[in-house]
Amino acid sequence: MKIIVNLDVMMAKRKMSLNELSQRVDITLANLSILKNNKAKAVRFSTLAAICKALDCQPGDILEFLPDDEL
Repeated sequence: MKIIVNLDVMMAKRKMSLNELSQRVDITLANLSILKNNKAKAVRFSTLAAICKALDCQPGDILEFLPDDEL
């Protein structure tokens, strides 16, 4: 099983750059890039909440679960 982060999709829908999101959420570009590129091992709920607020979306719009048989 794997959790896919669709942050780039939501950013494109909202026409928001990584720099702008970084400033709004107060997270470094490096950490946002790790999250956006599916390299993150974990994400804090407070970070997820801040991203959702900045992008005006729900956590399910950003995170997607893929079972082993779909990998």
